[in-house]
Amino acid sequence: MTEQEHIYDVIGIGLGPFNLGMAALVDPLDEVSALFLEQEAEFNWHPNMLLNKTTLQVSFLADLVSMVDVKSDYSFLNYLQQHDRLYQFYFLEKFHIPRKEYNHYCRWVSRQLDTCRFSRKVEQVTTIDVDGERLYQVTSINQETGRTEMYIAKHVVMGIGTQPYVPQAFEHTLGETVFHTSGYLPAKAAGGLGGSVAVLGSGQSAAEVFLDVAHHQEDSGGSLQWYTRSKGFFPMEYSKLGLEHFSPDYTQFFYDLPQSKKDELLKEQDLLYKGISEDTIAAIYDHLYERTAGGEDPDIHLQAMTEMRSISEEGGRWVMSGVQRISGEPVEAEADIVILGTGYQPRLPSFLDGVDEEIHRDEKGRFVINKGYDLETELETSGNIYVQNAELHTHGVGAPDLGLGAYRNAVIINSITERQVYATDMNQIFQTFGAGKKRAVQHL
Repeated sequence: MTEQEHIYDVIGIGLGPFNLGMAALVDPLDEVSALFLEQEAEFNWHPNMLLNKTTLQVSFLADLVSMVDVKSDYSFLNYLQQHDRLYQFYFLEKFHIPRKEYNHYCRWVSRQLDTCRFSRKVEQVTTIDVDGERLYQVTSINQETGRTEMYIAKHVVMGIGTQPYVPQAFEHTLGETVFHTSGYLPAKAAGGLGGSVAVLGSGQSAAEVFLDVAHHQEDSGGSLQWYTRSKGFFPMEYSKLGLEHFSPDYTQFFYDLPQSKKDELLKEQDLLYKGISEDTIAAIYDHLYERTAGGEDPDIHLQAMTEMRSISEEGGRWVMSGVQRISGEPVEAEADIVILGTGYQPRLPSFLDGVDEEIHRDEKGRFVINKGYDLETELETSGNIYVQNAELHTHGVGAPDLGLGAYRNAVIINSITERQVYATDMNQIFQTFGAGKKRAVQHL
């Protein structure tokens, strides 16, 4: 039997941290035959935003595996030990690791897993009958050879990530001088930070880019503006009890709510996952303070509560027009470079077009996702299509959080194997989200 005739238990599409974590967790399981396909040539996690002095916003324990299997060979602590950095990390005494090191750790894991295939662009997912069983057929293009490859699986796990969100008013201007933060480092390397720079957005990426441009301009010169629609440059909620929203217990509570309540609640929880880290805010303030010492004017302008609604090119510069959202006053600004820190949105996979009519969607066109992270469909298949980080509207704010990635993978793996391979117990936090009294913890 050739590889393309083999029936896999699961095929993962996309190799970001979540599907890479699944590959690591199924690796020791002889009973699970798995394959993971990624269109890029190698693993790289947001490579154009791997800025110096930036860290993860979650603990190092939110690695690919540790939250469900601390004994795994693919834990971050084992990575440190294998790279002779364990004592250095011990003396570092920080929970939040450098983003560059997290990326290097993930690359280290990906190179050890022979189930991970890069340079494979998935074109189509359809269904196929094999010996009376309805399975999934995944068609991909090997981008190194140009050949079409077809694989068969009982289950599919989508881990294709999100894509940059660009407001419609700015789409026609994208290029060398108007770009999303996801393309920041190449633009900076090409010398694209001269003159006047405007940053739009209020999240972590916008803040990190603003600070990096400010440091760059301290030597090179230029002016810098930062506009955000939000009511202020607020820190992300990072209190200890607030962090318990990123737990299996809260996910369970949220999932059981009516969809109307979920949508209403999500609107009130932006600062749980969209704010700026306190360290970054402090670094920005310190920079502004130092730059203005002795009466110096660094020509840096920050303005919240302002929505830029249009942009046009005039005299070789970009002119943005908007409104102060509280007073209603018009706002106009000019810049040579405009950087959009406008976030990300779900990626809609074209490879599902062949089965899209049989996938259930809600009244807003979103996937209907079951508690076990599988899509609700009318496909008469033996297995499921699972999603990674596409369930914010059904499972809550923890969907994009690295700290819940291992838990979600454990739920999916248990479903695929039809047994409890990994513990997915709840009741590991102090507060209760529902109306019932929290049950007592049982100690053996």
